[in-house]
Amino acid sequence: MLRHEFQPGKLVAGLFLTATGVVYAGEAGGLWDVPWFVVVPLVVGGLCLAGATATLTRGIRGRGGAEGGQR
Repeated sequence: MLRHEFQPGKLVAGLFLTATGVVYAGEAGGLWDVPWFVVVPLVVGGLCLAGATATLTRGIRGRGGAEGGQR
């Protein structure tokens, strides 16, 4: 089985989008009352944090494209 490179930016984005889904599932199930606009800072903040994480990861690992060869 081929192993994939760990990408922390995608992990962060997935966690925030999952949290958004849990918030709306709780709203739909009647566990709590959430205003519709709560999703905006949750999704936008998560995507910004994911982008920063991906940028930091790329900076730490280096470019890896032309110098290291492509797989």
